[in-house]
Amino acid sequence: MKREKILEQGMFFSWGISLIATSGSLFFSEVLKYIPCELCWYQRILMYPLVILLGVASARKDYKMSLYGLILSVIGGLISLYHYAIQKIPFLHEMGNSCGIVPCNTAYINWFGFITIPFLALVAFILIGIMQYIVLKNVKEK
Repeated sequence: MKREKILEQGMFFSWGISLIATSGSLFFSEVLKYIPCELCWYQRILMYPLVILLGVASARKDYKMSLYGLILSVIGGLISLYHYAIQKIPFLHEMGNSCGIVPCNTAYINWFGFITIPFLALVAFILIGIMQYIVLKNVKEK
């Protein structure tokens, strides 16, 4: 009973995070008119399907789908970490200039001196990855 609750809440929580992250991404681009850079697009490519994948898995209680959620979140997290490093580490800053129409080192937001859009994506990918790992671990123990 307890394990089933962990599985159910873990998958639902992951879906909620992916939904919030996707909504935030669309808010920044469609409402605030921030043009996404190339690395932002890669992060979107990995985050947006998570809303559907985790939502369907949560609704159907198909917890084995957590492997796919974990894979997407790890890859997305690595891209977000690289993107954040380009924005915040001085010797990597130059790498962001050749990123496309919008340089990848552009920080549309910089709340508290460290929270940027790639940082927000990184936090979302980490939280989803942790939850998917917990779900996957509990599925295997069943």
